[in-house]
Amino acid sequence: MATSNTPALQLLGVTAGYDRSEILQDVSLAVRRSSVLALLGRNGAGKSTCISAIAGLIRLSDGDVQLFGESVAALPVEEVIRKGIAVVPQGRRIFSLLTVKENLAVVQPAVAPFAGKHWAIDRITELFPRLGERFGQRAGTLSGGEQQMLAIGRALMANPRVLLLDEPSEGLSPQMIDEVARIIERLRDDGISILLVEQNSRLALSVADDVALLSSGRLAFTGSAEELTQNSDLMEIHLGVHATTSTD
Repeated sequence: MATSNTPALQLLGVTAGYDRSEILQDVSLAVRRSSVLALLGRNGAGKSTCISAIAGLIRLSDGDVQLFGESVAALPVEEVIRKGIAVVPQGRRIFSLLTVKENLAVVQPAVAPFAGKHWAIDRITELFPRLGERFGQRAGTLSGGEQQMLAIGRALMANPRVLLLDEPSEGLSPQMIDEVARIIERLRDDGISILLVEQNSRLALSVADDVALLSSGRLAFTGSAEELTQNSDLMEIHLGVHATTSTD
């Protein structure tokens, strides 16, 4: 039975991969309620595979994925979304020929908003004023930063309890990366629990409450962002950066 201390999202001994290749091996981690967990690691460490396993895109060989104490590991993707998990995929994957409004309207919200939070189109455009200014514009003509806003807004239309962000800063300018950080912090403050997969360690550590570090499909570290930044060996070996990385 879930209690107030039950994590929003929890992986318990997850082993998963593609065909006969097990990318993730015995991975256990937890996203606390209304917090940001940054999942870090070098290319090929298994971060995006972890997102796919949570979202139901690949089957687990072993272990479990739990949403507020309820197993979602065997559910199809549509049911995982209905339970309250939404994904902002790497590369955004918006519908480029549809307008901004059509991209948002195509999402079917969850059966009911969670915790009284209902994400309608007007709330999305309040969070992202630029999208409101480009409501009738085809999504493929937006800038990279605007497309990322649209991808996040589209995911929010499902009224998620947990948001999975896969490389949201990819290809963005420093100014837009700062905007992504602001958005992540606001969503956390609104009560959404966030799993952030990110190559930009500076961004990730600036917004994360907790960190999980993957190396070749296995956990190398779990703890607070502050603890990781103080561990120069882990930072350099697994991320290729020094522990002096700023989190301001």
